[in-house]
Amino acid sequence: MAAAQYTEDSIKSLDWKEHIRLRPGMYIGKLGDGTSADDGIYILLKEVLDNSIDEYVMGVGRSIEVAIRDGQVTIRDYGRGIPLGKVIDCVSKINTGAKYDSKAFKKSVGLNGVGTKAVNALSSHFRVQSIREGQTKVAEFEQGNLTNDLAIEDTTLRKGTKTQFRPDSTIFHNYRYVAEYVDKMLWNYVYLNPGLSIYFNGQKYFSENGLKDLLEANIDGNTLHNIIHLRDEDIEVALTHSDRMQSEQYHSVVNGQHTTQGGTHLAAFREALVKTLRDFYGKNYDATDIRQSVIAAVSIKVMEPVFESQTKTKLGSLEMGPGLSTVRTFINDFMKKHFDNFLHKNSDIAEAIQRKIVRAEKERKELSGIRKLARDRAKKASLHNKKLRDCRVHYNDLKNELRLDTSLFITEGDSASGSITKSRDVKTQAVFSLKGKPLNCYGLTKKVVYENEEFNLLQAALNIENGLEDLRYNNVVVATDADVDGMHIRLLLITFFLQFFPELVKEGHLYVLQTPLFRVRNKKKTRYCYSEEERRAAILELGAKPEITRFKGLGEISPNEFKHFIGEDIRLEPVMIGKDQTIDEVLSFYMGKNTPKRQAFIIDNLRVEKDIFADNKTTLN
Repeated sequence: MAAAQYTEDSIKSLDWKEHIRLRPGMYIGKLGDGTSADDGIYILLKEVLDNSIDEYVMGVGRSIEVAIRDGQVTIRDYGRGIPLGKVIDCVSKINTGAKYDSKAFKKSVGLNGVGTKAVNALSSHFRVQSIREGQTKVAEFEQGNLTNDLAIEDTTLRKGTKTQFRPDSTIFHNYRYVAEYVDKMLWNYVYLNPGLSIYFNGQKYFSENGLKDLLEANIDGNTLHNIIHLRDEDIEVALTHSDRMQSEQYHSVVNGQHTTQGGTHLAAFREALVKTLRDFYGKNYDATDIRQSVIAAVSIKVMEPVFESQTKTKLGSLEMGPGLSTVRTFINDFMKKHFDNFLHKNSDIAEAIQRKIVRAEKERKELSGIRKLARDRAKKASLHNKKLRDCRVHYNDLKNELRLDTSLFITEGDSASGSITKSRDVKTQAVFSLKGKPLNCYGLTKKVVYENEEFNLLQAALNIENGLEDLRYNNVVVATDADVDGMHIRLLLITFFLQFFPELVKEGHLYVLQTPLFRVRNKKKTRYCYSEEERRAAILELGAKPEITRFKGLGEISPNEFKHFIGEDIRLEPVMIGKDQTIDEVLSFYMGKNTPKRQAFIIDNLRVEKDIFADNKTTLN
């Protein structure tokens, strides 16, 4: 085949909106449909909210109103308002904004003038209104193109900015805003900005104690001691220790922005925590023993922060600002002074932490032999593991733009994994095949993860033994049949993750794959249906006795068909813990030995499928 011609005609220059729409991943990460917390529609919401938050950080506007109805988002703040003559430029001209000048926005989140432009370009409708000094200016856009430029008018409205947008359905297919994700995002905003009020569809979000409230809301189960809450100029820290969880759990923040992937400030905090405790106790404890079971949050304010991407999930700044100390030195000095002082004044907490460290050291040494055998086994398996069909890109490939799309499908048996393996995207989709039903590990210790070969191989495949920092797949997808056995396997796997790796669930990485129950088709069209309602709608659409097939298991679906279910139109159901539930409560009820209570619950909530016959047309399973 002849090589493609590379000439002057091959070189193209795109305008700002064309580039954003052609390469949206550069600006908002992955697209998605809203079933994942890091999907693009939430980034659009966050980009607009960040501007309102920056106003609050600068001391203007103590409340923000957010509404989401029928896919349309409305955000109203009471800040200074965009200068009226620059309203259109600020939302449609790339690299236009006030935040290049550190005098106007000393410690803001948004710095490069991209965020709202990306929202504008990726919205089917975008409207911005600025109210300032008794006057208002409105501009409307479609896909980044100006459609309505209204003249400046007098107004009695309170100053501030009102932004409305509707994500473009041609880019975000079948999207929906999951209320739980929005709820968590808004709570994080008020935790990170104490004193700020956010109203979402009428509900008020407010925090008085900042990071202390954040930890209290996210702690699952009991703690070894009360939350330690420390503050100083440009830094706030809250920390405690879980009495059961063995992993580390951190929340890191920069300028009111939740940096979900950490960065230089989190690395510095983890280092400072170890150093301070070693110096206080005068013993060279192992770093992993010191940090075991820690639950902490750290927030800093940095001048002109450098993030590793437009989504601002990881801090890259080495200094607190031009000519200021390094982030590492700043946090180390703070911990040495304030945390050390706290431990001297609160000997009971200091003793509790030391007992926890000694216990962690003992457990680590007891497990060391088992761990070594397990690692040797996993090392051999990584070369010859027939159960894992890996992909080429991984979530911890930080510079790869496809990292957010990486998925591991955990399947039941070889027949199901065969269909997925043949139809998957080898770049981003991996498959792990279970032998059968995994062990019910509720109430068991971490020892079982190393002794059970299948669990150990799964842990090794995910690379989560020491936390989520090097997690290899963004989406961990449980893919089982929609029958009784499949549901049981789902429960057992979810139990495994909740028991030993709860942060995987809390950080929104665990999903259940939804596959169609029916295929309805005639000679011209095929419809895949995920429920009885969808099946009935498909029958009405296709008419005249269409062919109806019931899928009983994943192995029955051909690879040619399966590719539709794990491609662009994939349906994933996120696994989430209710705000008013603890992991212990959930696991003890569903997987514990409270058989009578569980039986009563099943009886009270039992649903029976009935076959329906109407007008001599069969709609049976």
